[in-house]
This record gives sequence, structure tokens and C-alpha cells, in this order.
Amino acid sequence: MKIIKTKFKDLIIVKTKKNFDKRGYLSEVFNNKILKVKFKFQLVSCSKKNVVRGLHFQKKNAQGKLITIFKGSVYDVAVDLRKNSKTFGKYFSVILSAKNSKSFYIPPGFAHGFCTLEDNTIMHYNLTNLRDKKNEVGILWNDPDINIKWPTKKPIVSKKDQQNIYFKDFF
Repeated sequence: MKIIKTKFKDLIIVKTKKNFDKRGYLSEVFNNKILKVKFKFQLVSCSKKNVVRGLHFQKKNAQGKLITIFKGSVYDVAVDLRKNSKTFGKYFSVILSAKNSKSFYIPPGFAHGFCTLEDNTIMHYNLTNLRDKKNEVGILWNDPDINIKWPTKKPIVSKKDQQNIYFKDFF
């Protein structure tokens, strides 16, 4: 595993190595000695092409997330919500795929969203905190103040995510 730092404090990309043989491959997804994070909860999602989910976070009990793609690919986005950060209100994006073997660690204090680039994309989340439905909130995926350059002109967005609020209304 290799850690790739970004310009955002504590936001990192994890590059894993796939060990191939005639049967297929074996890949290390997480190693606590390299990424010193304790996870409490795991989720898996499967989405059609052009699904946009997010931008999600929890007001209390914030979650760090390690995102890994098992099948397909996504345009993954993290928005910095840490008021004292140099990158507050800015976003970072990365393409994650089963082929490029990149995972994305998003620390607590960020909103997270993604757009699937292929049908039946399977995404795995390792989370540092349990899900807290009472504190789940979201910023509109197409908020003009954040201005994310999504890779689709026809996103499929849930009714719940269409009702998220603007970034400026949180702060």
C-alpha cells in the first residue's frame, strides 16, 4: 500500500497493489499500520451509471471514510467543512475504480459525494463512526458556491438528495 497526500490536510489517496496469478488477484484493502484509523462500521452500495449521491455528512458523530471500489468506477468528491482549514469550502475529486486500485480516505469534517461512471458500480465504505440518522445531513450536489464539475449531464439523484440545502445555509 502507498499513501498519496493531497493539498487538503489529512485527505489521502491509498494506492494498493494487486497480486495476480492464474486464479485472479489478491489485494490488500486496508492496513492499520499504514493508515492509522479505527473503523467501526462498513457499508456496500451498488449504483447504476450516472447516479450522483451526496454530498453527505453527519453534524455530530462525524465519520472518517475509506472508500474502495470493488467493481466499476466513480468520480469521488470530498468537500472540506472544517471552518479553520485553508481549504474550507473547497472540494477535491478523484477517479476511483476497480482497475486503478485507488482508495480514498476522507477524514471527519468533510462532506462526501460521488457520481458513478459505469453501471453496477460496487462501492465499499469503511467508516470510523456508526451511522447516526438523526444527524445525517447533506449539501446540494450542484451547489453553485462549491461548483463541482460532475462528469454527467443527466444525473440520477434521489428525492432525499434533491432536498439537501446550500453550503452557505450551513455556515
